[in-house]
Amino acid sequence: MQTLPNWNEDTCFIPINENLTLAGNLRVPPEPAGIVVFVHGSGSGRFSPRNQFVARCLHNIGIATLLLDLLTEQEEILDQVHAHLRFNIALLSERVLGATQWLFTRPEVAHLKLGYFGASTGAAAALVAAAQQPRLVAAVVSRGGRPDLAGNMLEQVQAPTLLIVGSRDEIVIRLNEEAYAHLHVEKCLEIVAGATHLFEEPGTLEQVATLAGQWFTRHLASQATGTTH
Repeated sequence: MQTLPNWNEDTCFIPINENLTLAGNLRVPPEPAGIVVFVHGSGSGRFSPRNQFVARCLHNIGIATLLLDLLTEQEEILDQVHAHLRFNIALLSERVLGATQWLFTRPEVAHLKLGYFGASTGAAAALVAAAQQPRLVAAVVSRGGRPDLAGNMLEQVQAPTLLIVGSRDEIVIRLNEEAYAHLHVEKCLEIVAGATHLFEEPGTLEQVATLAGQWFTRHLASQATGTTH
């Protein structure tokens, strides 16, 4: 993974409901062509070097990004022990929906087309959230994700969806192929040669960023919606 220049992000505190606020980092380039929300389960939040690398690559092609932690610090600690929250797709997708509604209260991005970039179980949460708000979500990308955990909601997804999996992540390839068969939208399954689950091999995360950038540019960078959502 190559090094990109340091960047400044606005730290945001996102009210999900009256009892819960999540932390996020919002980055908006000049004249943004769209905005992408990063959706992750446990152990890989807004400070993950992989997430930040892909977000910077998107920013460099004119796409705004919101990186957020779907679990609080206390929940993250508990989940490292019990590993139950990361598989609670209903809870995660509800928080994605809340963050999305908050995002469209921000005047600098409220007019933009929206995409989700999900990884691991966060990919399922992104797809469920996309299915529940088909008029808002214009594209979804999954990196090494578990879209199969979206279950029956896959049939309801209307956003064009790109699934990216490493060639050495054999079990996840199979699960992605099963989910792919249940998607009835514009879709693509890309296998990155030589990559394992975390895309830690030289050049593999760059390929993810390139594929995601092309997908989002294609589906987000057309004329903005101009609606108030």
